[in-house]
Amino acid sequence: MTATRVPGSPVVEDGVLISTNPASGAEAGRVPVSDAAAVGETVHRAHEAALWWQALGYDGRRDRLLRWRSLIVRRIEELARLTSLETGKPDADAVVEATAAVEHLDWAARNAKRVLGPRKVRTRLLLAEHAGHLEYQPFGVVGVIGPWNYPIVTPVGPISGALAAGNAVVFKPSEYTPAVGQWLVDTFGEVVPEQPVLQAVHGLGDTGAALCRAGVGKIAFTGSPATAKKVLAACAENLVPTVIEAGGKDALIVDADADIPAAAEAAVWGAMTNAGQTCIGIERAYVVAPVYDAFVDAVVDKAGKLRTGEQIGPITMPRQLDIIREHIDDALARGGRAVLGGAGAVQPPYVSPTVLVDVPAESSEITDETFGPTLTITKVADADEAVAKANDTAYGLGGAVFGKRNALRIARRLRSGMVAVNSTLTFVGMGNLPFGGVGESGFGRIHGEDGLREFTRAKAITVRRGPSVLPAMTFERTPAQVAAIVRTLRILYGRK
Repeated sequence: MTATRVPGSPVVEDGVLISTNPASGAEAGRVPVSDAAAVGETVHRAHEAALWWQALGYDGRRDRLLRWRSLIVRRIEELARLTSLETGKPDADAVVEATAAVEHLDWAARNAKRVLGPRKVRTRLLLAEHAGHLEYQPFGVVGVIGPWNYPIVTPVGPISGALAAGNAVVFKPSEYTPAVGQWLVDTFGEVVPEQPVLQAVHGLGDTGAALCRAGVGKIAFTGSPATAKKVLAACAENLVPTVIEAGGKDALIVDADADIPAAAEAAVWGAMTNAGQTCIGIERAYVVAPVYDAFVDAVVDKAGKLRTGEQIGPITMPRQLDIIREHIDDALARGGRAVLGGAGAVQPPYVSPTVLVDVPAESSEITDETFGPTLTITKVADADEAVAKANDTAYGLGGAVFGKRNALRIARRLRSGMVAVNSTLTFVGMGNLPFGGVGESGFGRIHGEDGLREFTRAKAITVRRGPSVLPAMTFERTPAQVAAIVRTLRILYGRK
């Protein structure tokens, strides 16, 4: 049924949240809104479910998570169609997104026992009479607050890590994509019907705030820096720890020995995929002078062939259109030039691919996250200048480098959590690598071993296995024993 509402804007009617397609206005789904009391009840149920889930052990959880993975794969076209309906992104993009989610789910399920399982720790000589043990214990319940731009892979990252670690999860999807979020919860319930291990709560910002205050052990949030600060403030009331992914202004560096056609193709993909609505999307390119003109020509040629409305979907969140327009206008007003797209690129609900050059560093198109299919290309003298300009930002999420001889060295110098060399965005699909940023892009990590540990508490245990040779932690120590401790310290550590 076609809704007579502003396309893409979520609406709450009679306690029901309704999402619509941002291009057609067609209704995508409706879910009940959870008030603070409902959120509290959901978290309470999750705490009880967590005890059952933890008792399954790593092997039991692994089997169930792999069954969920297989169900998603079998129904991937259904998930892609729903995602396309709710976000407007092409079906193919939704399939690619789901593919990355499956990779993270599979890796977390298969590796949680190895990464988090109890282990003995080698003791130190001064405490040789004690054995050391280390284990990682789940928080109990983890709250996950997800975004709308990648409603499958972004929440599945922390959800899979938290579940594999032994936590129950309460998931608050974006109000723009509640149907996709509920689909994930419902399909998990099909393979784990015994207990509400993964539940959803729906609503606007007040629902997310209630989740932060409802007694969860940790919050994983993905969204804007402004909202991240509100989440942190709410969590601080009860010292609830958080992992925050809060957007970026990622840069691509193109060195003199780069493969220019490959760099241009990757730049266009990194900047324009999902209509530029990508936290790790390439929004700035810094290209050394000898290859600058060739790179600009190649990017314009490739981006100019993209079909708006087909390969480039609509802007999912209507108010983002104003931000994109403001950034383009500001770049042009400050002396920048549009070599593709430009002032008329914003035609709601779409934005056509836009490539800008000669944009001053103080322009909002350079400094602020645009979240649209735009790319600025800046000429630099060398890789050192490129690195300096790329790092001149409050953000620090991802980035990319194209080149041969020095590409990896350049990548290591970028102030960011992830870098792709001779590709763009690829680190998001590698399940064994951590994902996260620095600065305004947030802190903490999801994915990989670091992501699994993010959803646990490290617990240290010492076990006495014999008498103390050098008794230190007792009031019964003697002066002779203290003198022996001093002599031992000098032998062990007093030499250069």
